[in-house]
Parts: sequence; C-alpha cells; structure tokens
Amino acid sequence: MTIHVEGLVAIAIFYLLILAVGIWAAWKNKHSGEAEGTDRSETIMVGGRDIGLFVGGFTMTATWVGGGYINGTAESVYLPDSGLAWAQAPFGYALSLVVGGLFFAKPMRSRGYVTMLDPFQQIYGKRMGGLLFIPALMGEIFWSAAILSALGATLSVIVDINIKMSVVISALIAIFYTLVGGLYSVAYTDVVQLFCIFIGLWISVPFALTNPAVTDISITAVKQVYQAPWIGSIRKSDSWVWIDNFCLLMLGGIPWQVYFQRVLSASSATYAQVLSFIAAFGCLVMAVPSVLIGAIGASTDWNQTSYGAIPPIEKEEADMILPIVLQHLCPPFVSFFGLGAVSAAVMSSADSSILSASSMFARNIYQMTFRQSASDREIVWVMRITIFVFGGLATVMALVTGTVYGLWYLSSDLVYVIIFPQLISVLFVKGTNTYGSVAGYLFGMVLRIGGGEPYLHLPPFIYYPGWTIENRIHQLTGESEEFVIQKFPFKTISMVASFLGNVAVSYLAKYLFESGKISHKYDFLDAVVSKHSGEIMDKTTLVTRSNNIGLSEMASVKPRLSVTLAAAFTRRDTMPKEMVEEEEEEESSPDTSHHDE
Repeated sequence: MTIHVEGLVAIAIFYLLILAVGIWAAWKNKHSGEAEGTDRSETIMVGGRDIGLFVGGFTMTATWVGGGYINGTAESVYLPDSGLAWAQAPFGYALSLVVGGLFFAKPMRSRGYVTMLDPFQQIYGKRMGGLLFIPALMGEIFWSAAILSALGATLSVIVDINIKMSVVISALIAIFYTLVGGLYSVAYTDVVQLFCIFIGLWISVPFALTNPAVTDISITAVKQVYQAPWIGSIRKSDSWVWIDNFCLLMLGGIPWQVYFQRVLSASSATYAQVLSFIAAFGCLVMAVPSVLIGAIGASTDWNQTSYGAIPPIEKEEADMILPIVLQHLCPPFVSFFGLGAVSAAVMSSADSSILSASSMFARNIYQMTFRQSASDREIVWVMRITIFVFGGLATVMALVTGTVYGLWYLSSDLVYVIIFPQLISVLFVKGTNTYGSVAGYLFGMVLRIGGGEPYLHLPPFIYYPGWTIENRIHQLTGESEEFVIQKFPFKTISMVASFLGNVAVSYLAKYLFESGKISHKYDFLDAVVSKHSGEIMDKTTLVTRSNNIGLSEMASVKPRLSVTLAAAFTRRDTMPKEMVEEEEEEESSPDTSHHDE
C-alpha cells in the first residue's frame, strides 16, 4: 500500500499548489481594470485585456493540451488500426491556432468584443445569438465532463483511489479558483500546470524506454513485433475520412470561446495573433512525450510486466495506455510525476471550459437578452453562479454517464458544422442576415446528425456515398454489434452546405424584401427592411466609420445603461481620436432623437 500513500501525498501537494496559485492570482489582480474604468465582469471574462505574451502563450497552449489531448494522442499511436498516421490532434490543433491567428484573432480583438458570441448578436440579433449559444455550451460542458471522467480513470489506475472521489475533488478545486479569480486565476494556474505536464511526462519517458520489457521503438515503428507497426498507415478507402477528421480539427478548433477568451484578453490585436502562433508551437512540443508513450505501449511485451499477459488493447483499456505505461513501466516515484502531469492537463482545460461557458451565458444570454440594464455587480454574481452550475453539471455527467465521449464528439462536430461557417459569414461576408443564419444553422445540423454517431449508437437517416456496415466484437463479453460507417467526408460537406446556405438565403431574402416582391410587413425577424427603417435608426446608435456598431439591433437605447453595455461593441481605446471627441459632445448635448413609443 506504500505506492498508494505516496501517490495520494503527491496529488495532495500538487492540488494545494494549484489552489494557492489560483488564489494568489485572484488577490494580485483584484483591482485590475479599475483605473481604466473597466467593469469587474469584463475583467473576469477577459482579464482586463492586459495578458502578456508569457502568461498568454502558456494559458492558450494549456487550454489545448488537456487530458484528452495527451491521453488521446498516446491512445492513437498505440492502437494497431490507427498509429501515428491517425494521431491528428497535434498537427490539427496546431494548424487551427495558426489559421485562427492569421484570419480571426485580429478582427475579433480589434473590434473590442468580449465573447465569441458578440458579433453574432450584433449582426443577427439576440435570438440568433441564443441559438448559437446552444452548440457552444454543449461543446464546453461535454468537453469538461469527458476530461474529468478521464482524470478519474487515470487516478484509479495509478493510485487506486475511488474514481468518483477523485473527479469531485479535482472539479471542486478548478471551480473554486475559477470562481475567485476568473481568467486571471485560470491563466496563472495554466502556467504552473503546463510546467507540470512537460516535466512530468518527460521524466517518465526515459524510464519507460529503458524498461527491459520494451523493444526498441525504432524497430516496432516499421516491423510487427507484438502488434502492427505504431507508425500506422492510411488505407486508400479511408483517405476521405482522414481528410474529414483533419479539417474538423484544423477548422473546428477555431470557433471556441476558450480560444477567443484568450485572444480577447491580449493587450493588442497583434499580441492576439502572436499568442496563437506561440500556442501552435507549444501544442506540437507538448505532444512529443505522448507520442513516445503511445509507441512504448505498442512496443511492450506485457507478459514481462506487472500488468499481466493480456495487453491493454484486448482488455478494452487502450484509452488508458498513458497511465498504464506510467504505472507498470516506471518506478513508483516517477509514475507520480506523470500522474501530476495528467491531473494538470485535465484541470487546465476544465477550468477554461467552465469559465468560457459562464462568460457566454452571463453576457450574451442574461445581460444582452433579458437584462440590458443589469448592473456590473449583478453580472458578476450571475457569472459566479453559472461557474458553479456548469462545473457541477460537467462533474455529474462525468460520474453518471458512460457516453460522455460520444456526446463530446457530436457536440464538437456541431461546433464545426454550425458555428464555424456562421463565424466566417459574420466576420468576412457582408450582407448576411438572420434569415440566412437560421437556414445555415438548420442545414448544418440536419446534415451532420443525419450521418449518425456510432459512439452514441445513433443510427443515420442519411446514407452518404460509400457507407459500409462494420461488425465490432467486444473483447471481454464477445458480443457483436453492427455500426454504419460513413466513408464520405460528410462533416466537412455539412459545414460547407451550412455556409453556402447562409449566404444564399441571406441574399435571397435581401433581394425579395428590398425589391418589394415580398411585403415589408413579412420581415418578421427585422433582419432586412426594418433594420434600416427610420424608426429603428432612432432606437439605436450606429457607429459606421469604425465598422463597429454600438448596441446595434440588440436593444433600444434606454436612459440608464451599464458601462459594459454602453461599451459592448465600441471600445474607446480602439476608436479614432476625433470619434471619441464627437461622442463626448453628443453625450453632453440634450438627447432629442428619441420618439415616444
């Protein structure tokens, strides 16, 4: 039992360190933003927009390098039918950050948005923003639940403690420091966690490589020793699936609030781009030890280890190959360093997702949709409550559902298929409107869900070209089950259809209403005709020369507005000097532009 006691002590020390750093970061930055007049709620969401390159680079890297990233990469390399050729996450997410930095970071940061949903509500209205919040929320919650579940299983492998207890304790610590310090606590703890991941895994690799049960991985990369070569290969029949999955990682990794929360917290638009490029490099570097551990797992004669004669693949434990290698191929004290690395990876992603979900709800749903005149203090309390609620929801899902990874796969697909084309439209395609947005949303959702999801045992109702039926036999029970496998790149096709549907329906609606072929009174979404009518113009404040819209189409201007709402989409630090002077003159003059309703 000595190993268990040592493991528990190591975990306790690590958790106390993370908790101390999170509380220190909250205390250190408790007055941040006050001098500039920034609301406390905005400071919690985007850290006062003063996150530097060092902390910013670490926190953006740590957000991607989570428990699923390091465990999943090792699993892909280890699986005989997969191998390194199918370990797409490192390159996919790295390119995702590069593409995000090149095309999306600058326009989002320069326009002074606070969350990813701001531009959607600005152009498509608050109701459409609420619809787009659904897949975004699902992605964040299911991701948090999936990695918390993985952490519980990892702790149970190495330390042999109760899975439920380990999940609850880890979640409570992440929720607590996120609750106290917001993005500052998340960012500073990410720095510590990333160091722990890097050191913990790299300490483990030499010991595992030199274990007598492990064959030289350079040999097993190209020759079959205990299983198929771990370098892997891509069959011609699977090439479209490989491309589809890679596009999903590369492009579907962009439209996430966890990414844009860091982009929008950067001190400038240029810094936001640089942070993305630093994180792309960091993702590749952090994947190396996971790849090596997966290769070690595929090169091990498990009969010579304390694990037993039956390899993990035959026990349906391939997803736990990383903690299994740490447990059975490394000395006990080394495995605890690796365990700290896995715990750090999970917490660095879970806290980010919980904060992202609560930020979007507090700002884009509660404030913008229901309580435009909400005070800053009220928004802060809504954020705190939702951090606890969403964190609790993710924890419960990690404990009670066995399909959490299936839910994560489906929700991440919906983010790619629905939100990504909408983001392109709202940032780069002029003229798209709410009608097109709704159409694109429906096209993408129907085409993606129509393809089915084997992880959730969800049968397809759209059979794309090249589909096959595959029999899978459970290794332990011997039960056989049939799955429909789609060989067609239907996820990417669904995304493209969603984008084209948005653009086509938007311009069709614009033409029909503006030409008079459909009466103006049928513009029930106020997306084409009413948007430009004199009555609506009286109710909104449009700032055209900076390409920003203050409060546009979200709510009527009211006598009493919170600082946050007034600066929702127009930040004075991003406006030309003459525009600021004009605004100050308008504010000092009597308001005679409103009509009685």
